[in-house]
Amino acid sequence: MIHELKEIIYQAYINQKKGLKNVLASVVHLEGSSYRKPGVRMLISENLSSVGAVSGGCVEKEIIQRSKSVFKDNKPKVITYDGRYRLGCEGVLYILLEPFSISDELLNAFSNATKNRETIKIESNFKTEDEVFGNFGSYITFKNKTNYSFSNTFNSTSKKGNIFTQILQPSFRLIIIGGEHDAVKLCKIAANLGWEINVITSAKDSKQISDFPGANSVIGDSPETIQFSNIEENTAIVIMNHSYVQDLKYVVKLSQYNPKYIGILGAPNRRERLFNELFEFVPDISDEFLENIYTPAGLHIGAQTPEEIAISIIAEILSISRKKEPFSLRKLNGKIHG
Repeated sequence: MIHELKEIIYQAYINQKKGLKNVLASVVHLEGSSYRKPGVRMLISENLSSVGAVSGGCVEKEIIQRSKSVFKDNKPKVITYDGRYRLGCEGVLYILLEPFSISDELLNAFSNATKNRETIKIESNFKTEDEVFGNFGSYITFKNKTNYSFSNTFNSTSKKGNIFTQILQPSFRLIIIGGEHDAVKLCKIAANLGWEINVITSAKDSKQISDFPGANSVIGDSPETIQFSNIEENTAIVIMNHSYVQDLKYVVKLSQYNPKYIGILGAPNRRERLFNELFEFVPDISDEFLENIYTPAGLHIGAQTPEEIAISIIAEILSISRKKEPFSLRKLNGKIHG
């Protein structure tokens, strides 16, 4: 996930300013099943503090211990962790441990890429062996084709062995239209997922970004003047104005853009009225657009409090964006991540 890499890169840069070395641990290969999949990473500082995780918590302690040799001799290596005997995950993790340094140029390129919501590619060179040293390492490539190595010791032009390639999409974006208490709760919970959150409040009752912990931006605007951009993919919109008239105005505006998810708070009996009036304002509205409207927003999990309602909405957004039909995992016989 891009938000996890963002945290790692910024913390590594802070560590460097303090004079501390960094080691990056990346899961680059998996045999069998595991709690998390290849592409997850954690940062280990020279004082053995860490950021991020590659599993549920058991693997991390061993990674920290085995990273000590990389701090000592600056040589990258690949290690394995057999979860079949210790975690019950039925899998073997191959983990690349490499010296990790962030130049000013890399930091600026990464910051610009995430700000502009660009796709990023990371490639890691490794071998499927345990405690093996070699010309291993990772490099990151941006949209403009510039690339940077994560380590001064890694020569990407003479790489050998296996290559793990990961394409990181921009952070999932959530646009919240509304400024009341329940909108704040939705913002806080979504922020914990690393989503990019933009809040639109009423122009008559505009709020500050300090009112919405975790938000990237907060603006006061009206449906007549607001302009949306790049919301067709990787974006969800939740309308929670507690005003049918305002809700309708925003949906009419959004019909110009065709986002993949529009969640609207409100009672079920408002849905038919909303759709009928949409046809009056937008006669040529498409069936595809109507299919992307979810009202009342959220999964039916018995949510009552604002926090619970926020969880039900986020769960619905995840199920829609990942094309999964929700059901209890106890009904699953095969792999969770098929």
